[in-house]
Amino acid sequence: MHYGFIGLGNLGGKLAQRLIGAGLDLTVFDLDDTQVQRLVSQGAQRAASTVALAGSVDHVITCLPSPEISRAVLGEILGAMRPGASLIEMSTISREDALQFSEMATSAGVGFLELPVTGGVHLAARGELTLLAGGPEALLDMHRPALNAMGNTLFHMGAVGSASLIKVITNMLAFIHLQACGEALMLAARGGLDLGDSWRAIAASSGTSFVHETEGQLILNGSYDIGFTMDLALKDLGFAKKFGEALGVSLDLAGATLARFEEAKAAYGGSAQSPMIVKLLEDSLATPLRAPGFPASLN
Repeated sequence: MHYGFIGLGNLGGKLAQRLIGAGLDLTVFDLDDTQVQRLVSQGAQRAASTVALAGSVDHVITCLPSPEISRAVLGEILGAMRPGASLIEMSTISREDALQFSEMATSAGVGFLELPVTGGVHLAARGELTLLAGGPEALLDMHRPALNAMGNTLFHMGAVGSASLIKVITNMLAFIHLQACGEALMLAARGGLDLGDSWRAIAASSGTSFVHETEGQLILNGSYDIGFTMDLALKDLGFAKKFGEALGVSLDLAGATLARFEEAKAAYGGSAQSPMIVKLLEDSLATPLRAPGFPASLN
């Protein structure tokens, strides 16, 4: 099958690269031509526009930075997609967005599958992401070769809307863990412990987490470069807040973490890397959390 991929940012570019590496026919489009050219040099075809892409491929994958952008792109492409085509939406969106997008696709005669992912950009490059699917089983089966190229674990969460909820839950936990990781490392630093040894001890303990083992290294390096911004974190925590309100769940830890990210955005800007939430604590106590031997980025 010939796929089209719209949205070649930090995550989307890695996912598209995985599809090319698996030998799948791929046409790409992004407003950043540098990203397009990089993938064309690896074997992808270039589309002049989203509409041109949609009319030239069998199925379309989107991985975009906000529900508003996803909605606009869907409005452009659905009328141009081929009969029997399907749309795979990999952006992080709300359940309401997923249901609305599914209705838009169905009205245009297009199948719809929501497929947010979790694990981070470094795992996307290795094809080791976890994929969270919502939609018909038949669509999963149809696209399984492409899905297997992009990730190594797939959970079919149920109908459209279910994957959006679990994706927001996983991101909410990650941001709470990030805040806790910073506080734990600061306790170690202020207590006179070696931070490298402290990181390794935590990683081998019952208190470890995926965030500690990955983003904790980037904090200790000082790069904070996880490829995920404050604005994106705030978007996802905002989704969690809305889910909590709608479902009657008091999200005290998530609410405190949301407030902390708002402080960090005010201090460092929305395009700053999300682990810089920990820098707020470092700056307030004039205690940098640094240790030798930790990488500036994750491979």
